[in-house]
Amino acid sequence: MPSPAVDGQKRGYVIPIGGAEEKIDNPEILSKFVELAGGREAKICVIPTASRLEDTGSRYETLFRDLGAGQADSLPIAERSDAQDETHLDIIENATAIFITGGNQLRLSTILGGTPVAKAIRQANARGAHVGGTSAGAAIISQHMIAGGNVGIVPTEDGVNLAPGMGLINTVVVDQHFNERNRLARLLSAVSYNPFLVGVGLDENTAAFIDEDNIFTVVGSGAITVVDPSDIEYSSMAEARRGEALTLLNLKVHILASGARYDISNRIAHID
Repeated sequence: MPSPAVDGQKRGYVIPIGGAEEKIDNPEILSKFVELAGGREAKICVIPTASRLEDTGSRYETLFRDLGAGQADSLPIAERSDAQDETHLDIIENATAIFITGGNQLRLSTILGGTPVAKAIRQANARGAHVGGTSAGAAIISQHMIAGGNVGIVPTEDGVNLAPGMGLINTVVVDQHFNERNRLARLLSAVSYNPFLVGVGLDENTAAFIDEDNIFTVVGSGAITVVDPSDIEYSSMAEARRGEALTLLNLKVHILASGARYDISNRIAHID
């Protein structure tokens, strides 16, 4: 479950990004992230753990400063012991926004899962700090994290691999690089387990800015595919043999481009 909001304060935005966000020509998503973080008053904490590239953190530090952030600090968390460092925890506690970079989401879950840093990120969001993540950093934001799966459009019994995520939001399951890597099948497989979840497929350079009321606005050049199984009449997941195609009846699908909004709690899509 997400950490409960601190009395008298609003939970910060949760911002999953589909990966390959524009950084130079029209960095709309990252510019909005910096603006939400406070602009010149922003204190942005970068978590580059998912990446094996040594300069990932420093590149995002420079990028955020160039976009107007007053402060940007990258935390070199490469091992579980690093995620207990008191200096890192202090930076997270004082951050106005936290950004989790792309890479391998299983590096994130195996290194950060159950650590003081993971707890600190959740608590920071509960007291108002915004948390964004791109690619792998988007996948781990939800309670149920997609760690792998099949490509294509037909869901199968073994079509998705799930692992525990960070749990900043518990009512959605997120997939990234969605249309670019043909990932509809694995998102459908994920929601077939339990209609409690809403599937959110993020195209590249596209983000969902989820506010404290669990309503998100689409920002970016692509689209977000929302799979709503709340009215599903039948899923064959329980009876399907390994690798067998699934039957799913009465799913609802929305395709939402920039400016469209979606109410996760009430499962209503709308445009202004």
